[in-house]
Amino acid sequence: MQSYTLGLWVVVLMVALAFVFDFINGFHDAANSIATVVSTGVLKPHQAVAFAAVFNVIALFVFQLKVATTIGRGTIDPAIVDYYVVFGALVGAISWNLITWYFGIPSSSSHALIGGLVGAALAKSGSDSLIWSGIGKTVAFIVISPLLGFLLGSLLMLAVSWIFFRSTPVRVDRWFRRLQLVSASLYSLGHGGNDAQKTMGIIWMLLIATGYTAASEPMPIWVIIMCYLAMGFGTLFGGWRIVKTMGQKITKLKPVGGFCAETGGAITLFLATALGIPVSTTHTITGAIVGVGSTTSTRNVRWGIAGSIVWAWILTIPATAVISAIAWRLGTMVL
Repeated sequence: MQSYTLGLWVVVLMVALAFVFDFINGFHDAANSIATVVSTGVLKPHQAVAFAAVFNVIALFVFQLKVATTIGRGTIDPAIVDYYVVFGALVGAISWNLITWYFGIPSSSSHALIGGLVGAALAKSGSDSLIWSGIGKTVAFIVISPLLGFLLGSLLMLAVSWIFFRSTPVRVDRWFRRLQLVSASLYSLGHGGNDAQKTMGIIWMLLIATGYTAASEPMPIWVIIMCYLAMGFGTLFGGWRIVKTMGQKITKLKPVGGFCAETGGAITLFLATALGIPVSTTHTITGAIVGVGSTTSTRNVRWGIAGSIVWAWILTIPATAVISAIAWRLGTMVL
C-alpha cells in the first residue's frame, strides 16, 4: 500500500512537471504568435497575448491528436518509459527553454522536448530505445518547416504586392491592419494545436507506462483540456525578451508583411499537425518572416541575427539531450 501511494505521488509530481513545461512552452513561444502583430502596431502587447492565448485553447476543438500520438508512441520505445525517463526529458526541456528565454534566443520548445526524450532514453537503454522513423520526421522538419514558411511567406508577399499594385500605401495599411487579426488568430490556433499536443503525448506515455491507463484506451479528456489551458496561460504571460528579436531584429515588418508571414506560418503548422509531425513554431515563423523581408531586398534581412538563431536550432536537440541525460541520472538517485 505504501509503495502504491508513493508511486501515485511520483506520477502526480511528473504530471505537474509536464504542465510546468507546457506553461513555459506557451510563455517561451508566445513571441511566435504575437511578435508580428505587436511589432506592426496592430495590437498592444497585453491585447496580443490575450488574443493568442484564446486561440491556443480554441485549438482543442479543431485538431486531431496525431502529434500527441507521435510523441507518445513514435519517438522512444514505450517499454523503457518510467518516472526517471519522463523526469529527465522534462527537466532537460525546461532548462533549455529558460536558458534561451533569458538570452532572448528564439529556440524550439518542441525540439527541446524531443532532445529531452532522446537524452533520457539513451542514458537508460542506449540507441536501441530510439524510434528512428519518428525522430527522423522531426529532424527533417527542422529544415522543411522554415523553408516552407519562407516559401509561403515570400509567395504571399509577392502575390499581395501584385494584387495591390495600384493601391495607395495608406489603403494597403488600413486593409492589412484588419486582416492581420485573422492571420494572427490562425497562427495562434496552429501554435496551440501543434505544441500543446507534445505535452499530452508525454503525459499519455507516462500514464500508460505506470498502468493508470491502457495503450488501447483513448487519451484521458482531462489531459487534453489541461494541456491546452496550461499552454494558453503560458502564452498569456508572454516571453517578452524574444518578442523584440522576432518582430524587429530580423526584419522590419508592416501590417502587410505581418499578415503574409503569419499566414504562411499558419499553413505550415496546419499541414504538419494534420500529418502528426511535431514541428517548431519558432522555426516556422522565423522562416516566414525572413521570406517576407527578402521579397524586396535581401538587405532588408539582418542575416547575422538569423544566423545566430539557426545555430540555436542546431544546438537544441544535442544540448537538451545532454542536460536530460544528467537529469535522468540525478532522478534515479533522488526519486
